[in-house]
Formats: sequence, C-alpha cells, structure tokens
Amino acid sequence: MIDPAANTAAVAAAARAAVRDVPDFPKPGVLFKDITPLLANEALFRSVTGALGAPFAADRISLVVGVESRGFLFGAPVAQALRAGFVPVRKPGKLPPATIREEYTLEYGTDALEVHADAIRPGANVLIVDDVLATGGTAAATCKLVERAGGRIVACVFVIELAALGGRARLGERPVWSLIVY
Repeated sequence: MIDPAANTAAVAAAARAAVRDVPDFPKPGVLFKDITPLLANEALFRSVTGALGAPFAADRISLVVGVESRGFLFGAPVAQALRAGFVPVRKPGKLPPATIREEYTLEYGTDALEVHADAIRPGANVLIVDDVLATGGTAAATCKLVERAGGRIVACVFVIELAALGGRARLGERPVWSLIVY
C-alpha cells in the first residue's frame, strides 16, 4: 500500500493505471471510465480513499457526504479515516421522510437528490465525496442540499474529474480536489 499522505502523486498514477477505458458505453461516442479494477485491488482502494481524505485531515471534518451510489464506496472509508460521520445523498424515494430535496437539470432532463432533513447539523464541517466530476449537476445539487441544511462545505472531492465537461465551474467558489484529472 502507498502512504497517501506521503505520496499522493504515486497514488494518483496507480489509480489512473487501474482505471479501464470502455468505449461506447453506455452509448456510442462515450468513453466510460471504469473504476471497478481499482475497487478490486484492496491495497490500491485503501490508498485511494486515504489520498481522498488526507488533504483534509486538519480541517476537523464532522461529516462526509457520499453521493449515490459510487460516492458511498469512497465516502464511507474516507469518513472512517477522518473519524467523521457519513451521510448518504440519495435519489428520490430511497430515504424515509423527512428529507430535503434538490432538483437539478441534466443534458436530457431533470433529476433530484435527497438527504435526511436532520442529517447535517448547522455549522458542521462537510466533505463531499463522489467518484466522478463530469458536468457538475449532481455535485452542485449535493452542495445546495448541504448548504440548505446549514453545513459548511470544506471541499468537494472526486476520484476522477473529466475537465473537458466543465463540472468544476458549476461548483462556483467551493473548493474542489480531484485525484485524477482527464
């Protein structure tokens, strides 16, 4: 295992090497970045989750928010490493009431995300974690949910950022940290 605090560049290089390109998935013309080989390598997976949390170890993170569904895979171990709680942000209808809901636009319509209304205490230091930052719609909606609940976003953290899709711009002035940028 690579020590993420000591060598984030080595973790990023190993993670990049493990991510598999799948052309024309889920539709023609899309180059899908498949993270399942990274997840299957226990030492690399641990190094990646360590690297995601390491830059924020001194920020007194109270909660890590993971975005459905792959954000759960990375967010929960980051929360454990930071000794923070974990809050899932889910698609509509997956959490029992009472929830806060945020709708957002996609290239092909609209969608929504929800979080428990009492999950984020006002003033809590929150780290948002997801697998990919693409167009930024999901991340921006998650930020709005956290802020509406009174949380203070320390940063939005991603394993992969697809820079050409411009998602970072949709997050405004909120800090963004990505392990791998394509």
